Amino acid sequence: MTQAATPTADTVRRLVRSLLPDAPDSGGPRIAPVAEGGEHSTWFVGARHVLRLAPDREASRRRRRELRLRDLVRPHVGVGVPVSVAHGEWASGLAYTLDTLIPGGSGEGRDVSAVGEADLAGLLSGLREVPGNQAESIGVPRVTPRSLETLRAAAGRAAEELAAADEFDPSRLQQLTAAGVGQLAPQPGAAFLVHHDLKGEHLVVSGDGRVRGVLDWTDAVLGDPTEDIAGLALAVGAPAAVRAATLAGYGARPCLRGLWLARCDTLTRLADRLRDRSDSPLPLLRTQLSRSWEPILLERVTDDA
Repeated sequence: MTQAATPTADTVRRLVRSLLPDAPDSGGPRIAPVAEGGEHSTWFVGARHVLRLAPDREASRRRRRELRLRDLVRPHVGVGVPVSVAHGEWASGLAYTLDTLIPGGSGEGRDVSAVGEADLAGLLSGLREVPGNQAESIGVPRVTPRSLETLRAAAGRAAEELAAADEFDPSRLQQLTAAGVGQLAPQPGAAFLVHHDLKGEHLVVSGDGRVRGVLDWTDAVLGDPTEDIAGLALAVGAPAAVRAATLAGYGARPCLRGLWLARCDTLTRLADRLRDRSDSPLPLLRTQLSRSWEPILLERVTDDA
């Protein structure tokens, strides 16, 4: 396996000088690493740009695909999508993009308002409008929907581990019955463009709770749209995610499927972390578990579409 490259501040500073020769350079252009996110080395450049550097060739391939995908989705989603002002290679075979900064703060640190939920609804409905054949033509992969029964079984084992660590009451998982799993199977032919990583740090939220932008489209797929409902449950909580999905036209079953995808995922991820099988931050995993398990009015499958 190829060793991932790690750019230094000097590497970034030299690249920024070449891309923004008019930037102030008293002691070098003003740069600062972005704390959130680990897959790409990401740096703030002044007050208006963000520089993202792919650490390996696979990440570089997806980064180049993302440039074209962002142009494809931008007219449809109703929220800001970063615009690249420069792109190329920062090292042999390793891609970078210099993007405009979307004003706002991370969704991990700001609450989404009711109007922000409407912004998320526009995002979800807009993703259904993106032509799948065009997304596929630029390399976005098709993926098979995940088995909720498989996830439920793994979550059951994780819940017992978490109970032993006094992290979770496993009886709560009994809400998802075997019959419920069958009713929450993915709908045939319902493959759409899915962001597939709608966690809080990828939502740009303004001070008044509006969702101003969505970042990092490198994990996008054509597949089960309820994965994005699941992502929102982790990012903004179960009630807000379900409200946004309902505003976007999703009925009870896809809303509940997305919610249970998120709930099962949070159990297995936290259990993995407690066993040192991942290096994800414990506070974040606990927060995501709490958000996804927030009670909602719709906790049973109805006859809605």
